[in-house]
Amino acid sequence: MFFGKKKNKHFQSLGLASMMGIHLVSGVIVGMAMGYYLDRFFDTKPWLTLLFLIFGIIAGYRNMFREMGRIQRKEAEADAPDVDEKD
Repeated sequence: MFFGKKKNKHFQSLGLASMMGIHLVSGVIVGMAMGYYLDRFFDTKPWLTLLFLIFGIIAGYRNMFREMGRIQRKEAEADAPDVDEKD
């Protein structure tokens, strides 16, 4: 292959770390955009923007922690020794 297993693992870890950042930022951007357009529609200037910004921050952190849990479970499974019981 082009890259060895060691380099491939580093690129995989870098990709997973960047996904956590993307989860956090995308939640904030989507929440703020939704609040902004709802504020313009209902003419409630800063309130819905602030409310949906807070919802976006919460959703971003929630998605980030979920992804972190998936990564930890995946690494724990990879580190666990394979036990074959033969009787």
